[in-house]
Amino acid sequence: MNGAVEEAENLNKWRLILGKNSENHIEFTGSYSEEISYERMEQTLDFLYDMEYDDQVMRKGGTGSSQLYVADWINEVRRLFPKKTVEILEKQALEHFEMTELLTDKEVLSKVEPNTDLLKTILQFKHLMKNDVITEAKRIIKKVVDELTEKLQTEIKRSLIGKLNRNMPSNVKSIRNLDIKRTIKLNLKNYDTDRKQIVLKNVYFNGRTQKRNKKNIIIAVDESGSMLDSVIYSAVMAGIFARLPMLETKLVIFDTQVVDLSGYVDDPVEVLMGMQLGGGTDIANAMKYCEDLCSNPHDTIFVTVTDLCEGGSTAKLLKVCSDIITAGSKMLFLTALDREANPVFDRSIGQKLTNMGAFVGAMTPEQLGNYIGKLIG
Repeated sequence: MNGAVEEAENLNKWRLILGKNSENHIEFTGSYSEEISYERMEQTLDFLYDMEYDDQVMRKGGTGSSQLYVADWINEVRRLFPKKTVEILEKQALEHFEMTELLTDKEVLSKVEPNTDLLKTILQFKHLMKNDVITEAKRIIKKVVDELTEKLQTEIKRSLIGKLNRNMPSNVKSIRNLDIKRTIKLNLKNYDTDRKQIVLKNVYFNGRTQKRNKKNIIIAVDESGSMLDSVIYSAVMAGIFARLPMLETKLVIFDTQVVDLSGYVDDPVEVLMGMQLGGGTDIANAMKYCEDLCSNPHDTIFVTVTDLCEGGSTAKLLKVCSDIITAGSKMLFLTALDREANPVFDRSIGQKLTNMGAFVGAMTPEQLGNYIGKLIG
């Protein structure tokens, strides 16, 4: 590092320490991207330390939803600062936001209304929990996951369980299965000439064809902190897929390492408790591992949930994905998987994957279910 660059970096660090309101004001220096990065760091630090000087922004203790802002704040901290700094800021954030009770007191945690915001907070700080607090946290996670599953699984199953078979009658008498043509045809003999109406003595319904050949679906989830919402929905969707008879579902999570959670795929609570949010990202390494799990490429669908911010070799990532597609598998890269489905991803890599035949884009869980249904139909 030359002297000028080192001096500029030191000045920027002093600016962060002193803050924008210091008596001897220092401006950030460097390239445009460097200045933007330092400004984000300053905003993140201000969010915490300005509370000491402004009673209006101080978050008091208790169990209200305002405490949960800290989860989003921690995401930004982990993106911007080194690990040791993150640990210090986490500790101070807990103290200033007075969230310690949520992590150490089972009784306090049990009184908080379970919702997705609380779930995200628990996932951010579960590494600080111990003993009976972890048990209570799992109860909360299960309640939220069960609610999400209940909302999603009916639509997902409808998309996947099969298509109407017009030749097979059904005992399930629902309007969705009503065979109108057959019902009219077989009741024409009951035509009432006086009233000019067909008298329906028998009503016929279509059956559903169960898929006989299982398809393999391999789900790989980027566990970086920025993917938190998608991580939650990925665990829920994997659990729904695992219970469907026409799918053989495998699940892996990854950062720079790969962890195979296929043995827990039908238990989203254990999947979420096993995730370590944050860290680097090596998508190529994960794709290579998933490729090795594939024994029948033509019957396999790869679903990778990631923002495509590759920390490893882009060339290696593109090579392994090309090999998978060439072998006959379908590949989906979901840049977001939640109810909002707002895509934030590396568009350059995304375009290259699209050019080789992969689907790249955001989806809601329902859209994913419909898409998978078309692929296996």
